[in-house]
Amino acid sequence: MFELDHDLAQDIVDRAMAILPYNVNVMDSQGLILGSGEPERVNTRHEGAQLVLANERVVEIDVQTAMHLKGVQPGINLPLWLDQRLIGVLGITGEPELLRTYAELVRMTAEMLVAQRNQQTEQQWRRQRCDDLLALLLSEAGDSPRLIDEAQQMGLKPQLARVPYLFELDGGTGQTVETLGAWLTSRYPDSWCVSPAKSSLLWCRAASPSIDHERLLEKLDELGGRILRVAVGGQAEGLAGLRRGQQRVADLLAYGREVLPDVRLLSLERYRLPVMLWRYRDDDALDELLKPLRDLIARDGNGQLLATLRSWCDHDGQSQACADALGIHRNSLRYRMERIAEISGVDPLRLDGMLALYLGVQLLPQS
Repeated sequence: MFELDHDLAQDIVDRAMAILPYNVNVMDSQGLILGSGEPERVNTRHEGAQLVLANERVVEIDVQTAMHLKGVQPGINLPLWLDQRLIGVLGITGEPELLRTYAELVRMTAEMLVAQRNQQTEQQWRRQRCDDLLALLLSEAGDSPRLIDEAQQMGLKPQLARVPYLFELDGGTGQTVETLGAWLTSRYPDSWCVSPAKSSLLWCRAASPSIDHERLLEKLDELGGRILRVAVGGQAEGLAGLRRGQQRVADLLAYGREVLPDVRLLSLERYRLPVMLWRYRDDDALDELLKPLRDLIARDGNGQLLATLRSWCDHDGQSQACADALGIHRNSLRYRMERIAEISGVDPLRLDGMLALYLGVQLLPQS
């Protein structure tokens, strides 16, 4: 429930007294002076305000009446209303006869300021509550019927299919997580934005319609953002699917940071298999998978064979396409592939060998 505070009360006083040649007081719902042109009166009780609060009407106080009231000077005291609720009192010091013309205008202005502050407070509360709800919905407790019901009431649409994105920002310059989230939610309806860390943003957009990710990055760069990389997940159905998608894009971003440091746009569709194995990068079994490639690297002084193998994987084992990309003859390519098989002990021309070497290439950092 909204209540007047010292800052708002003094703001009303300062605005009014910038125009009127009279002292202005603003009292709360208990008759306590919160703001005044006479600072020594702040936090004192105003009996005139208490009369207004008791009777819910304008109270005019002349010189004679003021002599019988404590902490009161001649003037007009008017009730301040918000949504038909009496929340305080506006007092203007002076002869009531001279003040009536100004008093209603000042009260109208004061009530507009109160309504504006109340709206801002409600919007801030709503944003904070939505942020809290989103964090809960994406946690293990997110399937609670009470949470889902509240999310629906807040317009969050938890039933929508969504695509998770995880942005990593340069924390030192450019766009902040807050401004990025605000832009995405304003541009893409029904978006969810949660900040899991200081320089990262989880964006869950409605799955339909699809968007051009390269163009999105260009647009964000134009807006002054400094996005280091973004991981794009697959379409997730329901909250449970979205929670799994959240973990997938976190793994994808970590994979990209270590293995593909120069790649800004990482798609789970493109890197799903290596990312799946990346979670087990400290496992002994993965060391066994990488051993043939490490043997190759150890004997590949100028990096020619590794570059050839990367190109072979990039072109799905298509000899002519791979040779053209490398700028060599197919016979030269065949010789290099034979050397790769000889050194690594794995034949890249066989499906199982190509798969093992492909995974090794995807898991070793490009540097």
